[in-house]
Amino acid sequence: MSTAPARRRVVLTGFGVISSIGTGVEEYTAGLRAGRSGARPITRFDTEGFGQNTACEVPDFEPGRWIRNVPLDDMGRAGQYAVAAARMAVEDAGLTEADLGERPAVVTVGTTDGESHDIALLLEQELAAGDPEAMDPVLSRRVNAGRLSTVIARELRMPNVEATTVTTACAAGNYSIGYGLDAIRTGEVDLALCGGADAVCRKAFALFKRFGALTPDVVRPFDKDRQGILTGEGAGILVLESLESALARGARIHAEVLGYGLSCDAAHPTAPNRDGIARGIRLALDDAGVQREDVDFISAHGTGTKANDKTESAAIVDVYGDSPPRTVAVKSMLGHSMGAASALGAIACGIALEEGFIPPTINHRETDPDCPLDVVPNRAVEADVRIVQNNSSAFAGNNAVLILGTYGE
Repeated sequence: MSTAPARRRVVLTGFGVISSIGTGVEEYTAGLRAGRSGARPITRFDTEGFGQNTACEVPDFEPGRWIRNVPLDDMGRAGQYAVAAARMAVEDAGLTEADLGERPAVVTVGTTDGESHDIALLLEQELAAGDPEAMDPVLSRRVNAGRLSTVIARELRMPNVEATTVTTACAAGNYSIGYGLDAIRTGEVDLALCGGADAVCRKAFALFKRFGALTPDVVRPFDKDRQGILTGEGAGILVLESLESALARGARIHAEVLGYGLSCDAAHPTAPNRDGIARGIRLALDDAGVQREDVDFISAHGTGTKANDKTESAAIVDVYGDSPPRTVAVKSMLGHSMGAASALGAIACGIALEEGFIPPTINHRETDPDCPLDVVPNRAVEADVRIVQNNSSAFAGNNAVLILGTYGE
């Protein structure tokens, strides 16, 4: 008989959302149900010479509505998104600053670009003046990616936390949630604020333009006519809590975190690897103790590029066989919000579990034969959703897969 202690159960008690299709859980839910597109003209930087100017920017963001204790100049746009989403998440969880206080906790935020928009501004200042002394010290102080997590601790007045920024690019949100899950499972803490944040920037836009990976119109994941991504932005922060802590304070439980899996195949700097993705899925199912036939739908990485969607589809079929779960791509609505992507995907999964629907893959016309999946085209469907899988992948072969389920005693 095993003498190993039972793993502590971990639940989700708070969601905070900044996205191109809605701010806050209520707006985000409505956007997911409606199949709303976040695509709009870029306002953050000059796109002259690129031949296109569309991204999924967050509209009408008012940081002062959410950020109360840290001067707004102390953080760039990604930091503001992270802090605002964290404030929303703890309020959704029914927690106050007094509740958080000296409580030991983990704060972990995933990102791809950090404050790259500010770095670009600093470079412009240096080049224009021919002197690095011309760089704005206010911008210079806030470009460190580590501040995405530490500024949350400052805003929420949580001095007794481990604050970590995870930089595994487009899989970083799921990596961060897994980090918090481990910390609670092992008894290190009872509470973790986890997720991801990124802001639209010229660097990412130029990179994907140079790769030929930007779509000229809309994102069509798994469609035979798909042409690429739209860059996006936002933040998703989730409150993870031990089940004992949540029950003791009578918290509303959105969902349970059943498990996760990580793989890093390192097969290619940018191209996805079928075996690596499949391995991450299998590890997540095993960690969660979930059988393949019990998964109700998959929230795919689903970028809308030729390579990703074909490779991810093949990996899903490798694991699930010829009748995989319905597989949706919320990036068809949100664009690719980089380090925030899988955190926003995880929140979408949690909402689907709680509200009983599957979000759609919008802009869909005809499924690619190389992507033999039911992608829930264009319209959300009502469904009895019990267990969901949230995929994420990143450059250098980083894959992070999260399994969520309805909470039940």
